[in-house]
Amino acid sequence: MTRSFATSDEHAHFHLKPLRVPIIKQNVYEEARNLASELPGWSVVEADDARLVLRCARAGNALAGTARVTITIEGPDGIPSSTVHLVSESEGGVPGFASARKAVLEFMKPFHRRVC
Repeated sequence: MTRSFATSDEHAHFHLKPLRVPIIKQNVYEEARNLASELPGWSVVEADDARLVLRCARAGNALAGTARVTITIEGPDGIPSSTVHLVSESEGGVPGFASARKAVLEFMKPFHRRVC
């Protein structure tokens, strides 16, 4: 069974909402790429530099399973205004274990510190 979780303005938790920052989107993308490469258990599987989309893998364990995380950066060209969206999907692990949500939090908490 695949479980998924996406950032949304509907979520109450601050780190589960899309991140909006007054930074040029290419710079935000580079910071996201760097962080995804540095986090323990994370790896960048595919980087689409033209579309500013990262596809990452978050290694799992017996409880959580592996998560596939897509990070998308949007914003106008050349203007310091960017929005970061994450979608996480996980398979395996214990049913009901919120590994997809956990992967989003695991990325967004340190990412907020880097760009805010």
